[in-house]
Parts: sequence; C-alpha cells; structure tokens
Amino acid sequence: MADPSGLGAPLLTGVVLDVSATLPWCFEDEATPGSIALLDQLRDAPAIVPALWHVELANALIQAEQRKRINATAIAAFLSLIANLTIETDDSLDHRTLHVLIALARQHKLTAYDATYLELASRRELPLATRDAALRRVARSTGVALSEA
Repeated sequence: MADPSGLGAPLLTGVVLDVSATLPWCFEDEATPGSIALLDQLRDAPAIVPALWHVELANALIQAEQRKRINATAIAAFLSLIANLTIETDDSLDHRTLHVLIALARQHKLTAYDATYLELASRRELPLATRDAALRRVARSTGVALSEA
C-alpha cells in the first residue's frame, strides 16, 4: 500500500493470523522463509485474530506437549514471543455472523473454524496468513488476499 504522504514509506497494515501460520514460530522443523518473514512483519504491524485463535493455539500447544514434542519451558518461551507481538482479538462474532459462517462453510466445504478466519479477513479487508491448503484455495477463489506463512 502506498504512503499517502508521498514520502515513499509503505504503510503497515495488519494481517489475519491463523494458528497454522503461528505454530512454525514454535517448532523449528516447521519454519520456512515465509513463516520467518511473517513474524518479522508482525513485529511492525498488527495481527488480527478471532477469539477462537487463543483456544486453538492453546490446544495445539497442549497436544504437542502431550506428544512430547515440546515442554513447558518451550511453551512459556513461545507465549512470551506471542505476548510481544501486537495481536488484536476481533470478538465481533454474534448471531448475525453465525449465518455468514455457516454459509461460507457450506459453500466452500470448510470447518466453521476456518470459515471464521475467512470471514474476518474478508470483513476487515486484510490478507489472511494460513498454511492450511484448503483455506488458502478458498481465500484465493473468494478474492481474499493471502500473506506469506
């Protein structure tokens, strides 16, 4: 996005962040140049997440701990990293939005969880950062911009 001041500096915009795009920052074997670039971007620009992101992230970390893939110390370090990012929680989900989520999920054969990220990115007109192949495909087909993940 161009800078309206004419000074040439790009404006920083937010990104809708899916848990699948967040976990590579925790697990080195999942890191890619795209996931590292996304983390660098989020040091200067906000991430927007639906309220369910927090529960999904906690669940992923607990499952990884139960599988002995991560320990409590590593979880604490990862949560400290997350705490140092600007992450805005969009909690505007209400009964009207449920109709939209159900329609998106039906039309595109998504889970309600994935439809939540798609709806948020569409409503906020922000790129979506996800590593989920099906969600990336649907985002492309519906005109939702994608961010590296």
